[in-house]
Amino acid sequence: MKYFKRLAVTAFAAAAFSLGASSLLEAQEAPPGDAGNGKRLYLADGCFTCHGRSGQGGAFNGPAPSLAKTDMPFDGFKAQLRDPANDMPAYSTAVVSDQEIADMYAFVQSLPGARSAKDISILND
Repeated sequence: MKYFKRLAVTAFAAAAFSLGASSLLEAQEAPPGDAGNGKRLYLADGCFTCHGRSGQGGAFNGPAPSLAKTDMPFDGFKAQLRDPANDMPAYSTAVVSDQEIADMYAFVQSLPGARSAKDISILND
């Protein structure tokens, strides 16, 4: 009888864990965003001064990473805006809403990422 209880508890725990893991994976997906509004916010909030107008990155106040076609998941992007590392200013919900962050994320995802050197003809001469 103890064996069956242990088996039932293990099965229940495994099922609960798998449900939790699937919701964790869903949390990584970006909510729908409006890239046009994201571009407006990106420019209005001054993100371009460090990250460049096309999200290419820069060195205004130290190295600022490229954001174009970022591999960073939405939750990481949002966390960086809310509680940033280094010299980046923090953007509270009173300044930038979660939807506005989703819009900016949609914008940076819409930008062309870095091209391979072999795709740039002048570098292949």
